[in-house]
Amino acid sequence: MRGGRREARPELPVARGERLLAWATTTEGQAFGGTRDAFYAPERVPWEQVEAADWDRDTTTLRVSEVGSWGDHRAEHVFVVEEPGRLLELVRERVTASVVLQRHVPLAGRRGVRVIARRAPGGGGEVSWVFEYDEGIDPDDPVVRLAAAEALQAARDEVGIG
Repeated sequence: MRGGRREARPELPVARGERLLAWATTTEGQAFGGTRDAFYAPERVPWEQVEAADWDRDTTTLRVSEVGSWGDHRAEHVFVVEEPGRLLELVRERVTASVVLQRHVPLAGRRGVRVIARRAPGGGGEVSWVFEYDEGIDPDDPVVRLAAAEALQAARDEVGIG
């Protein structure tokens, strides 16, 4: 909403069968938003490929990061918006809905590896598995690799995907 009136739905092309549920416009006029199935920035990023979103009120910057592999650059979409409105809520809700299982395995005190299973929020499609390593944990360490493999197998057994 701007000035007390609802902002018109932008002309943002979405996939057939999808409907824009929430959106925002950058200070330069670029529209981006989300549907039930994906984030559009303007390219389509399925929710199970979105890691997180955060809005900094002081800099009016919205950051949406994608899932990535440890040590590799993670794609990040950065927008300057006056107010993200419902879009930030939608991103967080859809990302949470894509998480099937998340387990943290401590390896050195509280530090360790997190095993995460994700799939499309609608429940269709295959489950993808990712590891997230806490600061100071070396994924190339044989002990860490073994612990991660065991945690992955236990998680797969728990959700019935062996």
